[in-house]
Amino acid sequence: MSVPILSINNLTVRFGDAEDVVRRVSFEVHAGETVAIVGESGSGKSVTALSTVSLLPDNASVSGSVKFREEELLGAGQKPLQRIRGNDISFIFQEPMTSLNPLHTIEKQITESLTLHQGLSGSKARARVVELMEKVGIENPETRLGAYPHQLSGGQRQRIMIAMALANAPSLLIADEPTTSLDVTIQAQILELLSNLQRDEGMGMLFITHDLNIVRRVADRVCVMKDGEIVEAGPTTEIFATPQHPYTQKLLAAGASGQPEPVPKDTKVVLKTTDLRVWFPIKRGLLRRTVGHVKAVNKADFTVSEGETLGIVGESGSGKTTIALAIMRLISSEGGIRFNGQNIDGLRNAEMQPLRKDIQIVFQDPFGSLSPRMTVEQIIAEGLGVHGVGEGQNLRQLVDDIMIEVGLDPEMAERYPHEFSGGQRQRIAIARAMILRPKLLVLDEPTSALDMTVQSQIVDLLRELQRKYRLAYLFISHDLKVVRALSHKVLVMKQGDIVESGDTQQIFNNPQTDYTRDLMAAALDLAAKEGDA
Repeated sequence: MSVPILSINNLTVRFGDAEDVVRRVSFEVHAGETVAIVGESGSGKSVTALSTVSLLPDNASVSGSVKFREEELLGAGQKPLQRIRGNDISFIFQEPMTSLNPLHTIEKQITESLTLHQGLSGSKARARVVELMEKVGIENPETRLGAYPHQLSGGQRQRIMIAMALANAPSLLIADEPTTSLDVTIQAQILELLSNLQRDEGMGMLFITHDLNIVRRVADRVCVMKDGEIVEAGPTTEIFATPQHPYTQKLLAAGASGQPEPVPKDTKVVLKTTDLRVWFPIKRGLLRRTVGHVKAVNKADFTVSEGETLGIVGESGSGKTTIALAIMRLISSEGGIRFNGQNIDGLRNAEMQPLRKDIQIVFQDPFGSLSPRMTVEQIIAEGLGVHGVGEGQNLRQLVDDIMIEVGLDPEMAERYPHEFSGGQRQRIAIARAMILRPKLLVLDEPTSALDMTVQSQIVDLLRELQRKYRLAYLFISHDLKVVRALSHKVLVMKQGDIVESGDTQQIFNNPQTDYTRDLMAAALDLAAKEGDA
């Protein structure tokens, strides 16, 4: 058999005096082959990948062997590592907005690697940049050369990251959760792009993910990691057909499933919108005259009742989050918004303040939405002081009670966010919202960054809280499996318009528009046509 591109043997990693985070890991990647490493957060997937070219922090202690072709990389000096990094071995990371420099144009960022490794500059470098952008599916690349990362969609930014990784025709591409934050249709496009590029370029690929549906689609072989060790490895078809390890069986069985409880019959409407519209003016010229509008949301009509979940789905830029911000009166809008029987569309900030405790939000990234300088107790209790809730009561007891309710140990209240896993941080975010006993909870992609097993736990928690307190949920997500498991009704949005709405089972089983059918088809494809996707 040919010499592998990457050969890892007995890799062990620890940080400082802590326990090993990776233990005796061994596997190989050959040319033209995709090897996937799967496992939950904290299993050691990303640490293993970063070890390949010594990108770990200085306090990391690494032993074993990492060979690129037949060249040992562990213990290699900076010169050989710099020659290989970004040239022979390239990375694509999960969140392009944190990997791309916000102050540099797209052209400059792609050119940097070409200049460093190939000495290209000027017109030759620009021609190569345009060629790479065309290869990864960026339309009219010449018009995008001067764009900055924030001016591109999530899918476009990920394509730019792929272009940068391919700039020097690497032998090995390491993709670390490259589709986690993308809509289901964009996920499908990026995965197809990576497969085509791999076939055309003959690269080996190390694909790191927690999503087994993606693994089934892209990988030739799978390594399942748990607590820093590979507990099972083999061809993808065998792992999925006859998993041997209990942990692998658990992963394959994980994921949101089931349906929400029926909406109680005696409920009242919590939220009602009429002709809701959000247009952002486009201003140009010296006098900043309005020359047009970005039509983020057009004439959105819907209701949400007590104990009911309205799911909102659609691609990036469709207007999902804009609707949520308008309802919370965080951006200006036109049309009617009626909350709990009161018109709030014309209220000023001061007039909205008493109502804000009744409309709470849980964000996609719990780590980004929690202050790293505050303890969990301070984070959860902060809203009580802002809204004057719980005066005269024991605030610590209120915090303890809500932590128990969301499945957290009150003994952890003095810890900081970085000391918790992703699922625990999301529970903290839910506790912060729930301690105010809101009537409407806006959930903006609350499960997309979580492992499948943790997703299922959070969905079960949200169902239980809804049943207990008759909460109304506005649930925004690109994960159609989670939407189906949690939502009573669904709105499908495209470019600011509601193209279809109705009962969840009706939307999923009998979609009426081509766009909705395309969304469902993409979800089915990613889920490998599993019956409940």
